[in-house]
Amino acid sequence: MNVMILDAQGQALRQAELPRPKPGVGEILIQVRACGVCRTDLHVLDGDLRQPKLPLILGHEIVGIVVEKGAQAERFVLGQRVGVPWLGRTCGHCAYCASGRENLCDEAAFTGYTLDGGYAEFALADARYCFALPDAYSDAEAAPLLCAGLIGYRALVAAGDAQRLGIYGFGAAAHIIAQVARWQGREIFAFTRPGDAEGQRFARELGAAWAGDSSETPPQEMDAAILFAPVGALVPQALRHTAKGGTVVCAGIHMSNVPEFPYSILWGERSVRSVANLTRGDGEAFLDVAPKAGVRTEVETFPLAAANEALQRLRAGQVRGAAVLIVD
Repeated sequence: MNVMILDAQGQALRQAELPRPKPGVGEILIQVRACGVCRTDLHVLDGDLRQPKLPLILGHEIVGIVVEKGAQAERFVLGQRVGVPWLGRTCGHCAYCASGRENLCDEAAFTGYTLDGGYAEFALADARYCFALPDAYSDAEAAPLLCAGLIGYRALVAAGDAQRLGIYGFGAAAHIIAQVARWQGREIFAFTRPGDAEGQRFARELGAAWAGDSSETPPQEMDAAILFAPVGALVPQALRHTAKGGTVVCAGIHMSNVPEFPYSILWGERSVRSVANLTRGDGEAFLDVAPKAGVRTEVETFPLAAANEALQRLRAGQVRGAAVLIVD
């Protein structure tokens, strides 16, 4: 099979040909049709996340068809379309797993990080951690739902009942979750990179009541804010614009250091919290909500061989919506 492989962090991906893998116990082999290009892939590539399996096939927003099943792989049938998310498997027996918090399992394995992912013609996955996908979405449209959507949805739930919601970093996750939030009747304030007029226009097209750059003050205090941008300096910025009792949710897997800030902007029972990984429950809930909310993903597609170009475009903030690799 053709793959794009990471030999060492800090290097570009290398196009290669590897043997097609065979599914083990509980695994399914998926013929990949599409794979989203996520900012987490950049964090792995750049060395921000420091413990990848190397060499590694990136990609954890996989859409494909089940073509082979290993022993005891009871879910799904041959020919069925499935999605593979970031959470590849967990231990199933620790205190976190036993209490419905499998996203915090210390022995978890992650697609495209400690397990090979979807920048390839075929991918293996534990059938228990895959999802059936709504028919309303094409392969390319479905791919961003599997991380940008799932993690975004977990972050939205963590924001509570906030009616005025700030979203910092208007990329793949934000453009999906803004649609869910609007469907829920919330008011959206969108914050983009300074000077990103196109991003602000995109946010308004998706129903944002206000859009500006991250240094600006929104027209009203926010009840909560979600930070998709991996910029620690935005934490105190968001706190300053959040009402008492509000929450600032840090939704990325990596963020630059949060600078010192005065206690006064945290006081008033404001809180800062992170979102880590996802649970299978998150996936089932979001994939049920997305078509009901009329969520539409905007994607820019690239052939598998252009994975490096897609990553660079994402790094430069030159992707409207989400980047997706199409695997023919």
